[in-house]
Amino acid sequence: MDSGEDLRPEEIVPLSQRPEWSDVVPVPQDDGPNPVVPIAYKPEFEETMNYFRAIYLSDERSPRALQLTHLAILVNPGNYTVWHFRRLVLEALNTDLYEELDYVEGIAKKNTKNYQIWHHRRWIAKKLGTDATAKELQFTKKILSLDAKNYNAWSHRQWVLQALGGWEDELDFCGQLLKDDVFNNSAWNQRYFVITRSPLLGGLKVVRESEVKYTVEAILANPENESPWRYLRGLYKGDTQSWINDHLVSFVCLKVLNVKTNHVFALSMLLDLLRHGFQANQEFRDAVDALWISNSEPLETDLAKAVCSVLESLDPMRVNYWTSRKSKLPVSA
Repeated sequence: MDSGEDLRPEEIVPLSQRPEWSDVVPVPQDDGPNPVVPIAYKPEFEETMNYFRAIYLSDERSPRALQLTHLAILVNPGNYTVWHFRRLVLEALNTDLYEELDYVEGIAKKNTKNYQIWHHRRWIAKKLGTDATAKELQFTKKILSLDAKNYNAWSHRQWVLQALGGWEDELDFCGQLLKDDVFNNSAWNQRYFVITRSPLLGGLKVVRESEVKYTVEAILANPENESPWRYLRGLYKGDTQSWINDHLVSFVCLKVLNVKTNHVFALSMLLDLLRHGFQANQEFRDAVDALWISNSEPLETDLAKAVCSVLESLDPMRVNYWTSRKSKLPVSA
């Protein structure tokens, strides 16, 4: 079967010059008598789509119809109707769907963010069932090696895991991606997806301790990386009390405030801890005081308000947000 790199449009013999298409009367596109903005289609596009309309209207489900969908995909890989008709023809011809997976991979090389391609691939995978699991995970891995944040690839991978399985190595896969680029927020998102959805890990509470340690190490290595801070919060979703009481959470905040130069996310987490009842000791007060760079006015005695004031100075892009947060804090007794 032809792949996306075979038969580029400029190399295709016009359909009107092929004997096997002599019985087909092309159907031109009808834009009405007075189109407002006529589109100057390329000749190969116009001819291909004229023949496709003829085949589509006659509902011809034949090998040449399948080949025609390929030509139509080459000139416009985002045409939903063409992909839909291709599926009808594939079913009618009882085509080898593993070959179709290879075909889609060829087309996807230059169209990795084309939704229609991913929709078509999922349709095939559904037909093949669990036999397609390994191939689909490998395919998405290949796409993600080229674009680690490809939304369609991640969405397809998550669907495969939930519908077809293959959870066994997924946490290690996420770990490798984060080892390659700890700032890859998509990999952090996938890691959370795995620990909360995988039937093999036992749920969030079971893996929380090891994941907290993993995340704290990532934060201390790159405190300016927002993703692990967000991930750390997510590890306590629905269990605020455990979040407040876990010494590693407050430890990483204090550690970053005392040692590192990127303090915004540590201060933000400390603010939320305080808002939910965390009782900070003098070490936290001293760390926040040390960050106050204004000599014109004293820092508030209320630690949560003091944190907001420091954030107003350290994070000027969101100064209005921190001012708003401070205004909503309860009045100190």
